Amino acid sequence: MKKIIDYILSSIYVIWFGLFLIVFHPIQIICLHLFGPQVHQKSVQVLNFFLLHGIYLTGTGFSYQNNSIVDPARPLIIVANHQSMFDIIGIIWLLRSYNPIFVSKQELAKGIPSISYNLRKSGAALIDRKDSRQAVPEISRMAKWSVKQHFAATIFPEGTRSKTKEIKPFAVGGLAILLKNMPNAQILPLVIQGNNRLNPKGFFPLVSFSSITFKTLKVIESNGKNAEEITNIVENLIKNEVEILLKKA
Repeated sequence: MKKIIDYILSSIYVIWFGLFLIVFHPIQIICLHLFGPQVHQKSVQVLNFFLLHGIYLTGTGFSYQNNSIVDPARPLIIVANHQSMFDIIGIIWLLRSYNPIFVSKQELAKGIPSISYNLRKSGAALIDRKDSRQAVPEISRMAKWSVKQHFAATIFPEGTRSKTKEIKPFAVGGLAILLKNMPNAQILPLVIQGNNRLNPKGFFPLVSFSSITFKTLKVIESNGKNAEEITNIVENLIKNEVEILLKKA
């Protein structure tokens, strides 16, 4: 019976999701070409408001806990664990005051209304996973664009989403490139828990009546620390917090 409910509620959400992607595609184009990157970013945030709150249609709820104090005058790097595509939807809306843009695989930059356009035009870094050398200039470009536009460079150091409760080891490379190109950056650790339960087998069907938590931790200063040290600190903080959230679930 539960699986039948999952399929019914997921179908309703898929219609909701697809409708807003189609509606906001031309809105994004208009905002970017008439008003520039900042207004385009706002249109993307509004889109993700609808995509995120639409999960209520599946009986799923989410919470956001903000435990950080960020200096808006300085560059910001958001570092998060990765569980599903809903991570990005939540980050764009819930952390909208920081204007997050992402390191993403380049395959997503084609064929998806609204999402692909945003990845191509927002300044996101589009990575070819088969060519590690391509990633360096691409992430460097995103870092410089983030500083110029006052956007937050956002990265998932696991590389790919974890489909289990275990967090994959954090890779240093991407964060090291961001730090090199974003002097005096603040590091904002973000903990995500529950998205892997919402869509463990992909976008459809979703598991109805799930619960998702987004939680920012205290900002880490990059001064005096190398990329490996920062990566280890963030990884351990996020792992510890995920374990706490799992015990409370």
